Amino acid sequence: MTTRNRPGPYPGRMAALYAWLRRHPSLVDGALAVALAFLGVGQAVASDRRWLALPLAVALVIPVVFRRKYPTGAFAAAVVVGAAQVLFTGQPSASDLAVLVLLYTLAAYRPRRVSVTGLAVCLAGSAAALGRWLPGDLSLIHTVLVGSVIFAGPALIAWVLGDSMRYRRGYYASLEDRAARLERERDAQAQIAAAAERARIARELHDVIAHNVSVMVVQADGASYAFDSEPDKARQALTAIAGTGRQALAEMRRMLGVLRNGDGETGLAPLPGIGQLGELLQQTRATGLAVDFTVQGVPGPLPDGVALAAYRIVQESLTNTRKHGGLGASAQVTLRYCEDVLVLAISDDGHGATAAADGGGHGLTGMRERVALYGGTLLAGPRPGGGYQVTARLPLTPGATVAPGGLAARAGGPGTAVAGRLAVVPINGHGRPGAV
Repeated sequence: MTTRNRPGPYPGRMAALYAWLRRHPSLVDGALAVALAFLGVGQAVASDRRWLALPLAVALVIPVVFRRKYPTGAFAAAVVVGAAQVLFTGQPSASDLAVLVLLYTLAAYRPRRVSVTGLAVCLAGSAAALGRWLPGDLSLIHTVLVGSVIFAGPALIAWVLGDSMRYRRGYYASLEDRAARLERERDAQAQIAAAAERARIARELHDVIAHNVSVMVVQADGASYAFDSEPDKARQALTAIAGTGRQALAEMRRMLGVLRNGDGETGLAPLPGIGQLGELLQQTRATGLAVDFTVQGVPGPLPDGVALAAYRIVQESLTNTRKHGGLGASAQVTLRYCEDVLVLAISDDGHGATAAADGGGHGLTGMRERVALYGGTLLAGPRPGGGYQVTARLPLTPGATVAPGGLAARAGGPGTAVAGRLAVVPINGHGRPGAV
């Protein structure tokens, strides 16, 4: 979590003074206790029973020094000394102000149920002091007036001020906690967004590099094989390698341009989609893999994200077939437009289902993430008659989802029975067996 230096409510020297006072609370309370003691001791020395009034005045102000550290204990000690003063002396003392200070502290630092009890004790002590110290010839009105002004009134004011301070302190603490929590949530959301962006970039890089590099490797192997016996074919393979490399560089440049600008307006080639499937299939056929392409339904415009996901799914599936299908393998790509869903079925008759995993595959993981991003479903697994099939269903409406079941009922058309018998293969870090 990041922190920021916020300007204080007081500028300049006043801010420094308040900060220093906050760092030395015991010194502040000690000074307050000395001031109260000075008032009480002067009065006690002038009284007739100074031998008793003087120690009581000092004992009343000592708890003030510890009022912040031990609010309840300090208040209780002052109440005990005050009760002794009421019982054994004949007049109040200026040191009695310490009881009000401690009542304020009790209300400011302890829960309300505790401070209300302290207030009740003070009011009861005030009533006892009235009966002990006031002359008996005063009328009821005068007694109530003196008790309210001198004893009960200050106690109520001290309690109200302390309770309001406790409420304000709790309110400010809740605001600071909320601000800190929102800041942590913002940082967490930024980390999640960064992780999602890294995953998206990794998927794009994987699809671009895996497909184009595999094409280049196949063409290079063919050129090396035919270099001496069939120079023309070797030359064609080298030309295909150069074209594939330029295409890979163009896609990499486009992605890097998007990352640099951040607005998607790079002036480079647009994102690949359904319209680029013809070039992809032509490039795949040039490597020696026979591919049949079938479109069912009425083609219509697709959202850019869905079109890119469809292109990458076909690209990754054909890359896996080329790498793991073996010699003589062929592939079938079916693009089916339904009313509210686009169905992609890519199957092959190779040996990819039984190929050994190479430990570095993330192809199906990337396809699964792409499909899940748009609320679709992905089925991948061996075909009953041999080979491998990947079937993806992408909703055409933004924000819609596709139910996991009902593939055969919704898709329809040829090949549905095969797709209905596919099992959902658990996808881990290795992807499909031997997948890129």
